[in-house]
Amino acid sequence: MGEKLPSREPLLHTLRDICGPDFARTARAVDRVAGGRVSFVATPATADAVSAVMRLADERGLAVKARGSGSKIDWGRPPRGVDLIVDTARLNGLWDHRAEDRTVEVATGTPVHALQAALALRGQRLAVDPPSRTATVGGMLAVNESGPLRHRFGSPAEFVDRVSYVDMHGLAADSDGEDGRPGIAEIDGVLLSARLRLQAAPAASRWVTVPAATPLQVHHVTEQVLALSLGESAIEMDLPAPAAARDSTPPRGTVAVLVEGDATDVTDRAARLVRELGDESAAADAAPSWWGRYPFEAADVALRISAATADLHAAVYALSDALRAPVAVRGSVGYGRVHAVLPGGMTAEEVTAALESVRQVLLARGGRVVAIVAPPALARQIDIAGREDLF
Repeated sequence: MGEKLPSREPLLHTLRDICGPDFARTARAVDRVAGGRVSFVATPATADAVSAVMRLADERGLAVKARGSGSKIDWGRPPRGVDLIVDTARLNGLWDHRAEDRTVEVATGTPVHALQAALALRGQRLAVDPPSRTATVGGMLAVNESGPLRHRFGSPAEFVDRVSYVDMHGLAADSDGEDGRPGIAEIDGVLLSARLRLQAAPAASRWVTVPAATPLQVHHVTEQVLALSLGESAIEMDLPAPAAARDSTPPRGTVAVLVEGDATDVTDRAARLVRELGDESAAADAAPSWWGRYPFEAADVALRISAATADLHAAVYALSDALRAPVAVRGSVGYGRVHAVLPGGMTAEEVTAALESVRQVLLARGGRVVAIVAPPALARQIDIAGREDLF
């Protein structure tokens, strides 16, 4: 950590000169990163102010962390220390919305739900649905956070034409990439704005659900849905853990399929799915309560398993075998990325052994498993995701 206590007040005054008197302060108890204390929080409102804050931090040797809503600030490898949080809350809003071209420029501190609400007024949407309910555009892009819609439309990075950012030395820059991928994963600094490609909002949506109690049943249902080629927008699974470790009865799991489009077409496709999937399947106009939500909380140990749809069930079984118990698993079985929650109280050695068991199964299948969230003390002892793994 860079700044020493005697220079805190002069530094705080400088941050207030840059951001405004009400928008730079000493950190509070809630301003923690990976359990560690932070010295300052600055909330700049313009690109110039972000540049000035980052230049100051660079000159003083301060370790900086950008923060949107903070929903993912503790994901991945814990930093050695953070002196200054740059909060993007005032980098908010959208402009240059060209509805006819289906593009928009949006500040990265803008909540994704607010962006979607504004676009809906023009009959458009950004085809993303990050599971972090408070996610900002910048936070979502920083780790390419994907939800169920990735099955059909791809990841958030694929909708980006350009991003503007300030690097760790305070230099402002734009990144224009090829094929909608402007190198976001390589940017080290504060994202300012992004130019995004949009699409027409669907006129109707329906969710078809069918029970599935085991990973193998989930696999069979998913293969059946994919074989129908109905142009579904997402296929998700939810397998809760047993209520008690001694409970050998598999809990009631679910596979859910989203179909979108013209109202009549959606009704017909959903009806066909119900016929094909059997008497226990059902269609509804609302998503299941678990849809598009992570199965873990901040205090959990969560793994991300990425593999071909055909191999996911093998990886989940390998994890259950390693732990000698079923685990809670939820996610996008249709495109091959799910999250599993490990039992509480595991040691670093036990987590490492569980990871290695799944990695052995996925080694020849081209899949991978990483820990993405863990309590800070444990996260420092295990092989946990770096930013490149999160992306």
